[in-house]
Amino acid sequence: MFDSGFGGLTVARALIDLLPDEDVVYFGDTGRYPYGPRPLDEVRAFSRQITRLLVERHDVKMIVVACNTASAAALELLRFEFDVPVVGVIDPGVRAAVRATRNGRVGVIGTVGTIASGAYQRAMASTRASVSLACASCPGFVELVERGETASDQAHVLAERLLAPLCEAGVDTLLLGCTHYPFLARTIADVMGRRVVLVSSADETAFEVRSILDDTGIGRRSGSGGGKGRHRFVSSGDVEWFRELGSRLLGPEVAGVEAWEWG
Repeated sequence: MFDSGFGGLTVARALIDLLPDEDVVYFGDTGRYPYGPRPLDEVRAFSRQITRLLVERHDVKMIVVACNTASAAALELLRFEFDVPVVGVIDPGVRAAVRATRNGRVGVIGTVGTIASGAYQRAMASTRASVSLACASCPGFVELVERGETASDQAHVLAERLLAPLCEAGVDTLLLGCTHYPFLARTIADVMGRRVVLVSSADETAFEVRSILDDTGIGRRSGSGGGKGRHRFVSSGDVEWFRELGSRLLGPEVAGVEAWEWG
């Protein structure tokens, strides 16, 4: 699985908890993060490069694009070019939001790139559900998470400003369309109010991975002799920073981080 940085660790946590026997290789492209403000063509090229690395060097049996911007930019391309199942985080999150809404008004927040791509609008339309979708980009949220300022006054003030249109739209369900945003869930919930349900795609993505592994027969079953899954973390940036922040966000599994340099 891969992400531009640390947000995808929310998906990794859900996956490790749900499928403890599976080996996981997590690639954080922290040397080139964040992806959100980058042109989608550039994100597409990065995603192809990382997927090739994971398939050819680590011999993975499935790719999880644990990044909303990369899912929006490259998911269909990766599915066409590679012979392993490729799962994104957008469709599972949308399906969960459709199930959760009571008044048919759903909000989605994400990076500038994700919202501008129209990926969530297309995914929602494809469900054919009678749901109106309100979207808002939230520049600055990713940086708050990676500075560890998720409960700061600055985070609350920024959230009040960026989420105001969604409050005005009367949404009763808010889809966190960036894998960093669950770390800001408490602040977001304070601003939106207790009647608004927050939906993270992490758990839904993990369930989708399990379903595909079961359907294709490539999953590792508990007690099959493989033992507990191994977890490897690779970073294209500062490995010590990744280890420190990653262990705080995900847990003790991030004990060691391997370095990768793009040639």
